[in-house]
Amino acid sequence: MFVLFEETGKFLAGRILSESDASLQVELDSGKRVKVKAANALLKFEKPAPAELVTRGQLVSEEIDLDLAWEFASEEEFGFADLARDYFSADASKPASLEQQAAALFRLYEAPHYFRRAGKGRFKKAPAEILQLALAAIEKKKQVTAQIAAWADALGRGECPEPIREQLYKILFKPDKNSAEYKAVVDASRATHTAPLELLQKAGAIDSAYQFHWKRFLFENFPKGTGFPALQAPEVKDELPLSAVKAFSIDDSSTTEIDDAMSVQGLGSGTITLGIHIAAPGLAVLPGSAIDAVGRNRLSTVYMPGHKLTMLPDDIVQTYTLLEGRNCPALSLYLTLDETSFEITERVTRLELVPILSNLRHDMLDSVFTEAFFEAAQTTAPTDVAWGVELAWMHRLAKHLKAQREIVRGKPENFNRPDYNFKLDKPSGLEPMGEETVSISVRQRGAPLDLIVAEAMILANSTWGQWLAEHGVPGIYRSQASLAPGVKVRMGTKALPHAGLGVPSYAWSTSPLRRYTDLVNQWQIIACARHGRTAALAAPFKPKDAELFSIISGFDAAYSAYNSFQAGIERYWTLKYLEQNNITELTATFFKDNLVRADELPLVLAAMGAQGLPRGAKVRVKLGAIDEITLDVSGTVIERLDAVADEASAQPDEDMGEDGDESDMAAGPISIAVDVDEPAADSQGTAAAV
Repeated sequence: MFVLFEETGKFLAGRILSESDASLQVELDSGKRVKVKAANALLKFEKPAPAELVTRGQLVSEEIDLDLAWEFASEEEFGFADLARDYFSADASKPASLEQQAAALFRLYEAPHYFRRAGKGRFKKAPAEILQLALAAIEKKKQVTAQIAAWADALGRGECPEPIREQLYKILFKPDKNSAEYKAVVDASRATHTAPLELLQKAGAIDSAYQFHWKRFLFENFPKGTGFPALQAPEVKDELPLSAVKAFSIDDSSTTEIDDAMSVQGLGSGTITLGIHIAAPGLAVLPGSAIDAVGRNRLSTVYMPGHKLTMLPDDIVQTYTLLEGRNCPALSLYLTLDETSFEITERVTRLELVPILSNLRHDMLDSVFTEAFFEAAQTTAPTDVAWGVELAWMHRLAKHLKAQREIVRGKPENFNRPDYNFKLDKPSGLEPMGEETVSISVRQRGAPLDLIVAEAMILANSTWGQWLAEHGVPGIYRSQASLAPGVKVRMGTKALPHAGLGVPSYAWSTSPLRRYTDLVNQWQIIACARHGRTAALAAPFKPKDAELFSIISGFDAAYSAYNSFQAGIERYWTLKYLEQNNITELTATFFKDNLVRADELPLVLAAMGAQGLPRGAKVRVKLGAIDEITLDVSGTVIERLDAVADEASAQPDEDMGEDGDESDMAAGPISIAVDVDEPAADSQGTAAAV
């Protein structure tokens, strides 16, 4: 005797060895013996052989018309043998054959949209309306499957269907793995053994490398677009006193968000009053306002060559920017110092209107205010140059402040590498398209005007950070426990030392038009200026305020993403510069692993043959092919330019920014979200940082 039974969703048949009320011992054709519950035994028979019955039943089941079977089926619960009799037998009194019963069982079991299972071998037909919905869904699935196949075939032929082109960034970076577009790319990638990014490139999905990087950034960080809602800048309601200072700012010509200015009073008297004046949108833009919501959503200005996305709408920026010729609302820090020893004897914070006499520009004045200029100014006052006397004294102060910080740091700051300026040949106000002629110029880090501004801002951020702590008012601080390798800068709400800068605390407060953290800190400082020792009660954010921690978390993520994009897009323009100027070889310096840094361009690349060289070794590198999509360029060392790296160049570069990370390694490879589960299709371009 044989039995057909169901086991974990499969139908098996075999010879009955023994049987009880609860179970059967069955031997399968393979020789395996299994214990079968009596309830799972659906058909018992003496012939044909088990395998033959299953085979015949499956063949006959394919002939069963499900629509017709559904019509024949009883409205009540029924067994598969009942349906087999009604469907196959002309005589309702005669049962169907074993093969027909097995066929009905198989067909019913595989069509749950027509027949619902009601028990072992028992079924009930689905209501008509439910059946129609199920059939429509099945038909739709067939159409989607066919569409996926058609799209995959097109991609394999080097054609990109428009729906896939429209979903390009979502497919690559934030895919819906159930979408037809994503599945088509995966199928085509597997079929062609081509990485998804390369596949889409070959299919013409990417028209412009620059637009690829730009639109990817917007997709990931500005999915709702970069526009601002219509907002009107509120007026400062405070009756602010007019300061008697003559203030000036120092920025690049492209800077429109002029956050900071400086003033010097009392030159020649022995006692100097240094003023550090910060734009004060916090006097009018209040926490929880519509403008605040815009700033908190964006968190920082995004910078890139030839373009930027400001944190706040331009109308708002222009209302509070420290523009020359205006009396501007400002948060001012006044420091009283000895003119020669630079000892600070008094610190005062004021809310006031500050007359801005000049907006000085680096690109116009760096060639004037050089180290030689300031060296000569030590013996002869530069009265023939506008702001020369003030800047000469401030340069001496800046060098003193830097030296004092270096004592705390325990070692000097050595910024051996320059900063680079990118300039695109395009009409002002238009977004870059990616094919503009680019020029790259050098501005040495620590240049005199840079030093003056940097030290003044460090002094202000440190002073205000301490001031907040003295008033018991929380702020957003940046701290670094030590200069030990791997110890990074952290953001928090406590005034902790910043070892990298050599200051007891550091709260970003000097760029409220460009960084949301600075605007938050400005609100807290304004509360201290207005309320003194009771500021903790009046400040917008209280100690252990969950909102502050939320802001820190959001800012960290956004600022990191923006900096990474800036590094990547600057690398794009560097590669473009190589192409436009037909540069095929360059001089570089080896610094670790197989990586070299170009001596005259902001470019780090892998160079074959560089392994094993001493740090600081000078080499000539022949460039390989450039990939503007992956931002990849490789090179080969063709000549060693120095027999032995000199001691100075072999020293590790201290190119640690305020964040404590080497700027070379800021950018990483392009990360593709498409997963085809095949090593042959795994390709991620290397994008070494600028």
